[in-house]
Amino acid sequence: MTRPLIAILRGITPPEAEAHAEALIAAGITTLEVPLNSPDPWDSIARLLKRFGGDARIGAGTVLTPGQVDLLAGMGAHLVVSPNADPAVIRATRAAGMDSWPGVMTPTECFAALAAGATGLKLFPAGLLGPAGLAAIRAVLPPEVPVYAVGGAGAANFAEWRRAGADGFGIGTALYRPGQSVADTRAAAAAIVSAWDEAA
Repeated sequence: MTRPLIAILRGITPPEAEAHAEALIAAGITTLEVPLNSPDPWDSIARLLKRFGGDARIGAGTVLTPGQVDLLAGMGAHLVVSPNADPAVIRATRAAGMDSWPGVMTPTECFAALAAGATGLKLFPAGLLGPAGLAAIRAVLPPEVPVYAVGGAGAANFAEWRRAGADGFGIGTALYRPGQSVADTRAAAAAIVSAWDEAA
């Protein structure tokens, strides 16, 4: 079962990337992003694509330039996630056939991102707006546009965010913190998946 959850593996290193990814995928989280401000992110992404590219959607986060998009496209990555809504990055991502998830916070940013071709919207940092803020923005967005809440959304409040109009979530430290064991990742993933299934 594919769930609308993106695992944000900020800080992961290449030697540990595959083991943690394997735990996440086994738990049912099959979309993985390695932020580009992690140690040796290109190596980690290459390893994950080679091993899990047929079983999971793998890409990068904190993507800020079209040049980075080009590198990801050349590697065969599936998605590009950004903290901001840069039309040039969005257009390059979509032209390369990858999913584009730009970070947005205002209606202006939402509609600008959609006009540039964004696959979906990453409400970030979601905790600053809260579910009420999302509900207000959601009221003016096309209903078919997927919106993921990132930053401030987690297992404890999935249901509240879902009622406000969140279609999915990006999950960072609740799933992975640098240096944690694979067992901890496995347990965190099981808890997140269980909470999602209950909220959905």
